[in-house]
Amino acid sequence: MKRIFAKIRPEEIYLVVSLVPFLWVYSIWSQSDTSFPKRKINYSEYIHTIAEKNFSFLAEKFNVPLSEAGVLTAGIRPDPEIGFGYFDNNQRRLNMGNGFTSELAWTLELGGKRKARLDLAQSEVLLNRYLLADFWRNLRADATIQYLQALQRRRILEVLYNSYFTMKRLAETDSLRYRLGAINEVDARQSRLEAGALLNEVYQAEADWKSTLSQLAVFMGRPQSDTLLIPEGSFDPFDRQFTLPELLTTALSQRADLKAALQNKTVAEKYLQVVRSLRIPDLGLSLSNTYASYTRNVIAPTPSFYQVAVGISVPLKFSNNRPGELKAAFLTTQQMEARYHQAEIEIQSEVTQAFFKYQALRKQVQQFNTGLLAEAKAILEGKIYSYQRGETNLLEVLNAQRTYNDLQLTYYQTLFDFASALVELERAAGFWDINF
Repeated sequence: MKRIFAKIRPEEIYLVVSLVPFLWVYSIWSQSDTSFPKRKINYSEYIHTIAEKNFSFLAEKFNVPLSEAGVLTAGIRPDPEIGFGYFDNNQRRLNMGNGFTSELAWTLELGGKRKARLDLAQSEVLLNRYLLADFWRNLRADATIQYLQALQRRRILEVLYNSYFTMKRLAETDSLRYRLGAINEVDARQSRLEAGALLNEVYQAEADWKSTLSQLAVFMGRPQSDTLLIPEGSFDPFDRQFTLPELLTTALSQRADLKAALQNKTVAEKYLQVVRSLRIPDLGLSLSNTYASYTRNVIAPTPSFYQVAVGISVPLKFSNNRPGELKAAFLTTQQMEARYHQAEIEIQSEVTQAFFKYQALRKQVQQFNTGLLAEAKAILEGKIYSYQRGETNLLEVLNAQRTYNDLQLTYYQTLFDFASALVELERAAGFWDINF
């Protein structure tokens, strides 16, 4: 038997033994978690589902109809009042008689109070629409980054699977070579140890990937179930050409939160108008009717009669001498003005930083596309081949393997950062054209 093995070259042993771990690792990758049903999902379906079923977004949507209901409330005029009364002079012996009264009263608002309330309520409706648009802007960007992270962690899992497969194959070959006396026991144990360490990394990467898939379900408003949603897509369609001045102009004209900041100023101004209108006194209008029955008093007999009276009442606005609320409303207007200008500056800074970050990551991705990965892979394969022929040691193979792994992991991290940088840039600029 030893003679038969002696006729086989080390590289032939490497190729024959490699079939066993290849089938084993392929079985792990294709059949892992067979108890969990899987369903593929693309980005368009993912975003559409979030828009329809994300509970945070659904709850935020209620703010618009709630504020619209406030418009209906603001348009209500004061209700009229009606009153009835009965009187009895309580003089039976003198026959002083009795009677009844009725009155209709209504408050006439002056100073444009109703219009001021309506303007304030309508401005709050528009404010809530801007806030809803800004909520969706952030939710969509956060959900997209989560989707990209799921793609990235899937790639990392594949890298570690392939790395483990390579090391497992090498360990199986070294086990046979050790039995044949071609290598020492230390090298055989070292290769097995490296394979075991990589397998632990595979388990951790798989757990990280599944945790990311769980977060996708949260964004989609789905209960945590056994079904795993597997996102599809690539990192290719994220290369764009932008100019900073155009991005700044777009951000200042389209950012929903900047529109909301400007609308906050408008709301404060409308509230100031409401406060000013409240300082104008209203008129109280009244119409009353009185009936008194016949008085049979022998001293001063009086026939029955009806009395109609019209009255106007004006409140004495002593509270106008305490303009605290008016001053507070005026200062709030100035405060909203300052916040709006601050928001403009912060948005310009945010867009500028996102632009520079995107440009830097774009250059990093281009650097990887010059052939770094292919060169690292070729070096690793050459080191393994030389090691199988006894021309190099195991340490060089392990160093080449780690270098290749690090380059791949760095590459996918850079792709993820590059795609995320585009998401953040478009989030900052206030427009959206991402679809992959």
